[in-house]
Amino acid sequence: MLTINVAVLLAVIIMVRLRRRTEARSRNDEQVTVLIVLVFGVLVAPTAFGQGVADVAGQFATGLTEAGR
Repeated sequence: MLTINVAVLLAVIIMVRLRRRTEARSRNDEQVTVLIVLVFGVLVAPTAFGQGVADVAGQFATGLTEAGR
C-alpha cells in the first residue's frame, strides 16, 4: 500500500500554485494559496525539520537585531 505524507503533498501543491503567473491569480485563488501554506506550516512545525527552520530563522532575526545596534 502506498502512503503519502500530507506535508509533502501540500508542498508539491504549493510549488505548483506558486509557479503560476501572478496576473492570472484571482483574490480567491490567493486566499486558497495562503490557507494551504498555513496548513503546511502547522503540519511541518512539530517535526525536526520544522524545528530546524525555526531555529535558523531565530538566529537570523537575532543577527539582524544585533547588527542594527
